[in-house]
Amino acid sequence: NTLPARTSSSTTSPATSGSRSRGKSTTSPSGGTAWKNLDPLFTGYHLEDYAVSDVSKDYRRLAAEFSKLGLFDKKGHVAVSALAAVAALFAMVVYGVVCCDSPWAHFGAATLLGFLWIQSAYVGHDSGHYQVMTTRGYNKLAQLLAGNCLTGISIAWWKWTHNAHHLAVNSLDYDPDLQHIPVFAVSTRLFKSIRSVFYGRNLDFDPVARFLVSYQHWTFYPVMCVARVNLYLQTFILLFSPKRIVPDRALNIAGILVFWTWFPLLVACLPNWPERFMFVLTSFAVTSIQHVQFCLNHFPANVYMGPPRANDWFEKQTRGTVDISCPSWMDWFHGGLQFQLEHHLFPRLPRCQLRKVSPVVQDLCKKHNLPYRSYSFLEANVWTIKTLRAVAVQARDLANPVPKNMVWEAVHTHG
Repeated sequence: NTLPARTSSSTTSPATSGSRSRGKSTTSPSGGTAWKNLDPLFTGYHLEDYAVSDVSKDYRRLAAEFSKLGLFDKKGHVAVSALAAVAALFAMVVYGVVCCDSPWAHFGAATLLGFLWIQSAYVGHDSGHYQVMTTRGYNKLAQLLAGNCLTGISIAWWKWTHNAHHLAVNSLDYDPDLQHIPVFAVSTRLFKSIRSVFYGRNLDFDPVARFLVSYQHWTFYPVMCVARVNLYLQTFILLFSPKRIVPDRALNIAGILVFWTWFPLLVACLPNWPERFMFVLTSFAVTSIQHVQFCLNHFPANVYMGPPRANDWFEKQTRGTVDISCPSWMDWFHGGLQFQLEHHLFPRLPRCQLRKVSPVVQDLCKKHNLPYRSYSFLEANVWTIKTLRAVAVQARDLANPVPKNMVWEAVHTHG
Protein backbone atom coordinates (compact mmCIF):
# COMPACT_ATOMS: atom_id res chain seq x y z
CA ASN A 1 0.00 0.00 0.00
CA THR A 2 1.29 3.42 -0.91
CA LEU A 3 0.05 6.86 0.02
CA PRO A 4 -1.12 9.39 -2.58
CA ALA A 5 1.79 11.58 -3.60
CA ARG A 6 -0.25 14.52 -4.87
CA THR A 7 -3.28 16.47 -3.72
CA SER A 8 -4.20 18.19 -6.98
CA SER A 9 -7.35 16.22 -7.75
CA SER A 10 -10.50 16.50 -5.69
CA THR A 11 -13.85 14.87 -5.47
CA THR A 12 -17.20 16.52 -5.29
CA SER A 13 -18.92 16.55 -1.92
CA PRO A 14 -22.42 15.26 -1.22
CA ALA A 15 -25.08 17.63 -2.50
CA THR A 16 -26.30 19.59 0.49
CA SER A 17 -27.11 22.90 -1.17
CA GLY A 18 -30.40 23.95 -2.69
CA SER A 19 -33.82 24.87 -1.45
CA ARG A 20 -35.35 23.57 1.73
CA SER A 21 -37.18 20.33 1.17
CA ARG A 22 -38.99 17.79 3.24
CA GLY A 23 -38.51 14.07 3.07
CA LYS A 24 -35.76 11.63 3.87
CA SER A 25 -32.28 12.29 2.54
CA THR A 26 -31.11 9.81 -0.07
CA THR A 27 -27.49 11.01 -0.08
CA SER A 28 -25.25 8.14 0.98
CA PRO A 29 -21.70 8.27 -0.40
CA SER A 30 -19.84 5.00 -0.35
CA GLY A 31 -17.04 4.55 2.15
CA GLY A 32 -18.42 6.88 4.84
CA THR A 33 -18.91 5.21 8.20
CA ALA A 34 -21.12 7.91 9.73
CA TRP A 35 -23.77 8.10 7.01
CA LYS A 36 -25.73 5.09 8.24
CA ASN A 37 -26.29 6.93 11.54
CA LEU A 38 -27.47 10.22 10.01
CA ASP A 39 -30.93 9.27 8.73
CA PRO A 40 -32.52 9.01 12.22
CA LEU A 41 -31.28 12.56 12.88
CA PHE A 42 -32.62 14.03 9.64
CA THR A 43 -34.94 17.00 10.26
CA GLY A 44 -36.36 17.28 6.74
CA TYR A 45 -34.32 20.35 5.86
CA HIS A 46 -31.13 20.93 3.90
CA LEU A 47 -28.78 23.88 4.19
CA GLU A 48 -29.24 26.55 1.54
CA ASP A 49 -26.37 27.63 -0.69
CA TYR A 50 -23.79 25.54 1.16
CA ALA A 51 -20.62 24.89 -0.80
CA VAL A 52 -17.63 22.83 0.29
CA SER A 53 -14.33 24.66 -0.06
CA ASP A 54 -11.58 23.29 -2.29
CA VAL A 55 -9.31 22.55 0.65
CA SER A 56 -12.14 20.68 2.40
CA LYS A 57 -12.72 18.60 -0.73
CA ASP A 58 -9.04 17.64 -0.84
CA TYR A 59 -9.06 16.91 2.88
CA ARG A 60 -12.08 14.62 2.58
CA ARG A 61 -10.50 12.84 -0.35
CA LEU A 62 -7.35 12.20 1.68
CA ALA A 63 -9.39 10.86 4.60
CA ALA A 64 -11.24 8.52 2.22
CA GLU A 65 -7.98 7.28 0.65
CA PHE A 66 -6.39 6.71 4.06
CA SER A 67 -9.46 4.69 5.00
CA LYS A 68 -9.24 2.59 1.83
CA LEU A 69 -5.59 1.89 2.60
CA GLY A 70 -6.62 0.68 6.05
CA LEU A 71 -4.42 3.21 7.87
CA PHE A 72 -7.05 3.87 10.53
CA ASP A 73 -7.07 0.17 11.42
CA LYS A 74 -3.34 -0.56 11.32
CA LYS A 75 -2.33 0.23 14.90
CA GLY A 76 0.88 -1.76 14.97
CA HIS A 77 2.18 -2.87 18.36
CA VAL A 78 2.44 0.61 19.87
CA ALA A 79 -0.13 0.04 22.62
CA VAL A 80 1.31 -3.31 23.66
CA SER A 81 4.86 -1.93 23.66
CA ALA A 82 3.83 1.15 25.64
CA LEU A 83 1.91 -0.87 28.23
CA ALA A 84 4.86 -3.25 28.59
CA ALA A 85 7.20 -0.29 29.07
CA VAL A 86 4.86 1.21 31.68
CA ALA A 87 4.71 -2.10 33.56
CA ALA A 88 8.51 -2.40 33.51
CA LEU A 89 8.94 1.18 34.68
CA PHE A 90 6.45 0.66 37.50
CA ALA A 91 8.34 -2.42 38.68
CA MET A 92 11.65 -0.52 38.66
CA VAL A 93 10.10 2.40 40.56
CA VAL A 94 8.76 0.14 43.29
CA TYR A 95 12.07 -1.71 43.51
CA GLY A 96 14.06 1.53 43.70
CA VAL A 97 11.93 2.85 46.55
CA VAL A 98 11.22 -0.31 48.58
CA CYS A 99 14.38 -2.36 48.07
CA CYS A 100 17.08 0.35 47.90
CA ASP A 101 18.41 2.58 50.68
CA SER A 102 20.48 5.01 48.61
CA PRO A 103 19.05 8.52 48.08
CA TRP A 104 20.40 8.33 44.53
CA ALA A 105 18.37 5.17 43.90
CA HIS A 106 15.31 7.01 45.17
CA PHE A 107 16.11 9.93 42.88
CA GLY A 108 16.42 7.51 39.94
CA ALA A 109 13.08 5.93 40.86
CA ALA A 110 11.45 9.37 40.89
CA THR A 111 12.87 10.07 37.44
CA LEU A 112 11.54 6.77 36.12
CA LEU A 113 8.14 7.52 37.65
CA GLY A 114 8.03 10.77 35.69
CA PHE A 115 8.70 8.90 32.45
CA LEU A 116 6.12 6.28 33.45
CA TRP A 117 3.48 9.02 33.75
CA ILE A 118 4.47 10.41 30.35
CA GLN A 119 4.18 7.07 28.57
CA SER A 120 1.01 6.16 30.45
CA ALA A 121 -0.59 9.45 29.40
CA TYR A 122 0.21 8.64 25.77
CA VAL A 123 -1.61 5.31 26.13
CA GLY A 124 -4.59 7.12 27.64
CA HIS A 125 -4.51 9.65 24.81
CA ASP A 126 -4.38 6.95 22.12
CA SER A 127 -7.13 4.85 23.67
CA GLY A 128 -9.31 7.94 24.00
CA HIS A 129 -9.01 8.74 20.29
CA TYR A 130 -9.28 5.25 18.84
CA GLN A 131 -9.59 1.67 19.99
CA VAL A 132 -6.12 0.40 20.84
CA MET A 133 -7.40 -2.87 22.33
CA THR A 134 -9.41 -5.69 20.75
CA THR A 135 -12.78 -4.64 22.21
CA ARG A 136 -14.43 -1.46 23.51
CA GLY A 137 -14.49 -2.92 27.01
CA TYR A 138 -10.76 -3.58 27.04
CA ASN A 139 -10.18 -0.16 25.50
CA LYS A 140 -12.07 1.50 28.36
CA LEU A 141 -10.05 -0.60 30.80
CA ALA A 142 -6.83 0.65 29.19
CA GLN A 143 -8.08 4.24 29.57
CA LEU A 144 -8.90 3.81 33.25
CA LEU A 145 -5.63 2.03 34.04
CA ALA A 146 -3.40 4.39 32.06
CA GLY A 147 -5.24 7.53 33.13
CA ASN A 148 -7.02 7.26 36.46
CA CYS A 149 -5.12 4.43 38.18
CA LEU A 150 -1.56 5.23 37.12
CA THR A 151 -1.53 9.01 36.65
CA GLY A 152 -4.35 10.18 38.92
CA ILE A 153 -5.90 12.21 36.11
CA SER A 154 -9.44 11.25 35.15
CA ILE A 155 -10.02 10.07 31.59
CA ALA A 156 -13.50 11.65 31.91
CA TRP A 157 -11.93 15.06 32.59
CA TRP A 158 -9.49 14.55 29.72
CA LYS A 159 -12.26 13.69 27.24
CA TRP A 160 -14.34 16.66 28.39
CA THR A 161 -11.58 19.17 27.72
CA HIS A 162 -9.82 17.39 24.85
CA ASN A 163 -12.91 17.13 22.67
CA ALA A 164 -13.43 20.88 22.95
CA HIS A 165 -9.74 21.47 22.19
CA HIS A 166 -9.89 19.46 18.97
CA LEU A 167 -13.10 21.10 17.80
CA ALA A 168 -11.95 24.69 18.36
CA VAL A 169 -8.17 24.54 18.53
CA ASN A 170 -6.62 27.85 19.63
CA SER A 171 -9.93 29.68 19.94
CA LEU A 172 -9.39 31.98 22.90
CA ASP A 173 -12.97 31.69 24.14
CA TYR A 174 -13.75 28.09 23.10
CA ASP A 175 -10.49 26.13 23.60
CA PRO A 176 -9.86 25.31 27.30
CA ASP A 177 -6.20 24.54 26.57
CA LEU A 178 -5.54 28.27 26.07
CA GLN A 179 -7.54 29.49 29.07
CA HIS A 180 -4.84 29.70 31.75
CA ILE A 181 -5.66 33.09 33.26
CA PRO A 182 -4.44 34.26 35.78
CA VAL A 183 -1.12 32.44 35.27
CA PHE A 184 -0.57 32.56 31.49
CA ALA A 185 -1.94 34.52 28.54
CA VAL A 186 -0.97 33.81 24.92
CA SER A 187 -2.70 36.88 23.49
CA THR A 188 -3.37 40.46 24.55
CA ARG A 189 -7.02 39.87 23.68
CA LEU A 190 -7.25 38.00 26.98
CA PHE A 191 -6.64 41.38 28.69
CA LYS A 192 -10.31 42.21 27.98
CA SER A 193 -11.58 39.58 30.44
CA ILE A 194 -13.29 37.59 27.71
CA ARG A 195 -15.94 35.02 28.53
CA SER A 196 -15.00 31.35 28.35
CA VAL A 197 -17.71 29.52 26.43
CA PHE A 198 -16.26 26.22 27.66
CA TYR A 199 -16.28 27.03 31.38
CA GLY A 200 -19.24 29.42 31.22
CA ARG A 201 -17.49 32.22 33.12
CA ASN A 202 -15.38 35.29 32.53
CA LEU A 203 -11.59 34.96 32.36
CA ASP A 204 -10.97 37.97 34.59
CA PHE A 205 -7.78 39.85 33.85
CA ASP A 206 -7.50 41.47 37.28
CA PRO A 207 -4.42 43.01 38.96
CA VAL A 208 -3.25 39.60 40.14
CA ALA A 209 -3.48 38.19 36.62
CA ARG A 210 -1.72 41.27 35.20
CA PHE A 211 1.16 40.79 37.64
CA LEU A 212 1.52 37.06 36.98
CA VAL A 213 1.27 37.45 33.20
CA SER A 214 3.90 40.20 33.31
CA TYR A 215 6.44 37.59 34.37
CA GLN A 216 5.05 34.55 32.56
CA HIS A 217 8.12 34.08 30.35
CA TRP A 218 10.15 33.64 33.54
CA THR A 219 7.63 31.49 35.42
CA PHE A 220 6.68 29.20 32.53
CA TYR A 221 9.07 26.33 33.29
CA PRO A 222 8.74 26.50 37.12
CA VAL A 223 4.96 26.40 36.79
CA MET A 224 5.19 23.45 34.41
CA CYS A 225 7.15 21.55 37.08
CA VAL A 226 4.11 21.60 39.36
CA ALA A 227 1.38 21.71 36.69
CA ARG A 228 0.13 18.26 37.69
CA VAL A 229 -1.30 19.72 40.89
CA ASN A 230 -3.78 21.70 38.79
CA LEU A 231 -4.70 18.57 36.80
CA TYR A 232 -5.43 16.72 40.02
CA LEU A 233 -7.62 19.59 41.22
CA GLN A 234 -9.49 19.75 37.91
CA THR A 235 -10.11 16.00 38.11
CA PHE A 236 -11.63 16.27 41.59
CA ILE A 237 -13.71 19.32 40.67
CA LEU A 238 -15.28 17.50 37.70
CA LEU A 239 -15.81 14.09 39.30
CA PHE A 240 -17.38 15.48 42.46
CA SER A 241 -19.44 18.21 40.81
CA PRO A 242 -23.16 17.46 41.25
CA LYS A 243 -24.06 19.82 38.39
CA ARG A 244 -22.19 17.95 35.65
CA ILE A 245 -23.08 14.70 33.95
CA VAL A 246 -19.95 12.56 34.00
CA PRO A 247 -19.95 9.28 32.02
CA ASP A 248 -18.76 6.36 34.16
CA ARG A 249 -18.42 8.62 37.19
CA ALA A 250 -18.17 5.70 39.64
CA LEU A 251 -15.47 3.95 37.60
CA ASN A 252 -13.50 7.17 37.29
CA ILE A 253 -13.69 7.81 41.03
CA ALA A 254 -12.64 4.23 41.75
CA GLY A 255 -9.63 4.64 39.44
CA ILE A 256 -8.64 7.87 41.16
CA LEU A 257 -8.86 6.15 44.55
CA VAL A 258 -6.47 3.49 43.25
CA PHE A 259 -3.92 6.18 42.42
CA TRP A 260 -4.34 8.01 45.73
CA THR A 261 -3.76 4.68 47.48
CA TRP A 262 -0.60 3.40 45.84
CA PHE A 263 1.15 6.75 45.30
CA PRO A 264 1.01 7.99 48.93
CA LEU A 265 1.96 4.51 50.17
CA LEU A 266 4.97 4.49 47.84
CA VAL A 267 6.07 7.93 49.02
CA ALA A 268 5.59 6.85 52.65
CA CYS A 269 8.14 4.05 52.11
CA LEU A 270 10.89 6.66 51.80
CA PRO A 271 12.92 7.13 55.00
CA ASN A 272 12.41 10.85 55.69
CA TRP A 273 10.48 13.94 54.62
CA PRO A 274 13.31 15.61 52.64
CA GLU A 275 13.57 12.52 50.41
CA ARG A 276 9.79 12.35 50.09
CA PHE A 277 9.66 15.97 48.98
CA MET A 278 12.54 15.36 46.55
CA PHE A 279 10.81 12.27 45.18
CA VAL A 280 7.49 14.01 44.48
CA LEU A 281 9.06 17.16 43.06
CA THR A 282 11.46 15.19 40.82
CA SER A 283 8.70 12.99 39.41
CA PHE A 284 6.56 16.08 38.74
CA ALA A 285 9.48 17.92 37.14
CA VAL A 286 10.29 15.04 34.78
CA THR A 287 6.65 14.81 33.72
CA SER A 288 6.71 18.55 33.01
CA ILE A 289 8.48 17.67 29.75
CA GLN A 290 5.11 16.45 28.51
CA HIS A 291 3.25 19.48 29.85
CA VAL A 292 5.74 21.74 28.07
CA GLN A 293 5.22 19.85 24.82
CA PHE A 294 1.45 20.38 25.04
CA CYS A 295 2.18 24.12 25.14
CA LEU A 296 4.78 24.00 22.36
CA ASN A 297 2.20 22.50 20.01
CA HIS A 298 -0.15 25.49 20.32
CA PHE A 299 1.20 28.51 22.23
CA PRO A 300 3.38 29.82 19.32
CA ALA A 301 0.57 29.34 16.76
CA ASN A 302 -2.21 31.67 15.63
CA VAL A 303 -5.20 32.35 17.88
CA TYR A 304 -8.70 33.63 17.11
CA MET A 305 -12.04 34.41 18.74
CA GLY A 306 -15.26 32.49 18.29
CA PRO A 307 -16.06 28.97 17.09
CA PRO A 308 -14.63 27.48 13.89
CA ARG A 309 -16.96 27.41 10.91
CA ALA A 310 -17.49 24.45 8.59
CA ASN A 311 -15.45 25.77 5.68
CA ASP A 312 -12.52 27.07 7.71
CA TRP A 313 -12.04 24.11 10.05
CA PHE A 314 -9.07 22.74 8.10
CA GLU A 315 -7.46 26.18 7.98
CA LYS A 316 -7.92 26.63 11.73
CA GLN A 317 -6.13 23.34 12.37
CA THR A 318 -3.15 24.39 10.27
CA ARG A 319 -2.91 27.85 11.82
CA GLY A 320 -3.39 26.64 15.38
CA THR A 321 -0.83 23.82 15.54
CA VAL A 322 2.95 23.39 15.55
CA ASP A 323 4.78 20.15 14.76
CA ILE A 324 7.99 19.09 16.49
CA SER A 325 10.61 17.72 14.10
CA CYS A 326 12.55 14.74 15.40
CA PRO A 327 14.18 11.55 14.06
CA SER A 328 11.99 8.48 13.89
CA TRP A 329 13.82 6.80 16.78
CA MET A 330 12.53 9.59 19.05
CA ASP A 331 8.85 9.02 18.22
CA TRP A 332 8.39 7.07 21.47
CA PHE A 333 9.45 10.16 23.43
CA HIS A 334 6.86 12.47 21.87
CA GLY A 335 4.07 9.90 21.72
CA GLY A 336 2.85 10.97 18.28
CA LEU A 337 2.19 14.54 19.42
CA GLN A 338 5.19 15.75 17.44
CA PHE A 339 2.89 15.39 14.42
CA GLN A 340 0.35 17.71 15.94
CA LEU A 341 -1.22 18.94 12.70
CA GLU A 342 -1.54 15.42 11.31
CA HIS A 343 -3.09 14.30 14.59
CA HIS A 344 -5.59 17.17 14.58
CA LEU A 345 -6.58 16.52 10.98
CA PHE A 346 -6.96 12.76 11.52
CA PRO A 347 -7.53 12.20 15.28
CA ARG A 348 -8.43 8.52 14.80
CA LEU A 349 -5.22 7.79 12.91
CA PRO A 350 -2.91 5.61 15.04
CA ARG A 351 0.30 7.37 15.98
CA CYS A 352 2.41 4.81 14.11
CA GLN A 353 0.87 6.12 10.86
CA LEU A 354 1.39 9.84 11.46
CA ARG A 355 4.94 10.01 10.11
CA LYS A 356 3.80 8.17 6.99
CA VAL A 357 1.04 10.68 6.15
CA SER A 358 3.06 13.78 7.08
CA PRO A 359 4.49 14.41 3.55
CA VAL A 360 0.98 14.25 2.07
CA VAL A 361 -0.31 16.78 4.60
CA GLN A 362 2.62 19.05 3.78
CA ASP A 363 1.72 18.86 0.08
CA LEU A 364 -1.88 19.75 0.83
CA CYS A 365 -0.84 22.77 2.92
CA LYS A 366 1.53 23.91 0.19
CA LYS A 367 -1.12 23.55 -2.49
CA HIS A 368 -3.59 25.76 -0.62
CA ASN A 369 -0.98 28.20 0.73
CA LEU A 370 -1.56 27.21 4.35
CA PRO A 371 1.12 27.17 7.06
CA TYR A 372 2.88 23.97 8.02
CA ARG A 373 5.06 24.75 11.02
CA SER A 374 7.63 22.18 12.04
CA TYR A 375 10.32 23.21 14.55
CA SER A 376 12.89 21.32 16.51
CA PHE A 377 12.13 20.88 20.20
CA LEU A 378 14.55 23.69 21.04
CA GLU A 379 13.17 26.02 18.36
CA ALA A 380 9.61 25.39 19.56
CA ASN A 381 10.66 26.30 23.10
CA VAL A 382 12.23 29.52 21.85
CA TRP A 383 9.09 30.49 19.92
CA THR A 384 6.90 29.69 22.91
CA ILE A 385 8.96 31.87 25.24
CA LYS A 386 8.95 34.66 22.64
CA THR A 387 5.17 34.48 22.48
CA LEU A 388 4.84 34.59 26.25
CA ARG A 389 7.36 37.41 26.54
CA ALA A 390 5.62 39.55 23.90
CA VAL A 391 2.35 39.33 25.82
CA ALA A 392 4.15 39.88 29.15
CA VAL A 393 5.72 43.10 27.92
CA GLN A 394 2.31 44.38 26.85
CA ALA A 395 0.80 43.52 30.24
CA ARG A 396 3.71 45.23 32.01
CA ASP A 397 3.50 48.32 29.82
CA LEU A 398 -0.17 48.72 30.69
CA ALA A 399 0.60 48.38 34.38
CA ASN A 400 3.82 50.45 34.42
CA PRO A 401 3.99 52.71 31.37
CA VAL A 402 7.28 54.28 32.52
CA PRO A 403 10.20 52.05 33.56
CA LYS A 404 11.39 52.64 37.10
CA ASN A 405 15.06 52.87 36.17
CA MET A 406 17.60 51.63 33.64
CA VAL A 407 18.27 48.42 35.55
CA TRP A 408 14.52 47.64 35.71
CA GLU A 409 14.23 48.39 32.00
CA ALA A 410 17.19 46.17 31.12
CA VAL A 411 15.89 43.20 33.11
CA HIS A 412 12.17 43.45 32.42
CA THR A 413 11.91 45.01 28.98
CA HIS A 414 15.03 43.99 27.11
CA GLY A 415 16.16 41.05 29.19
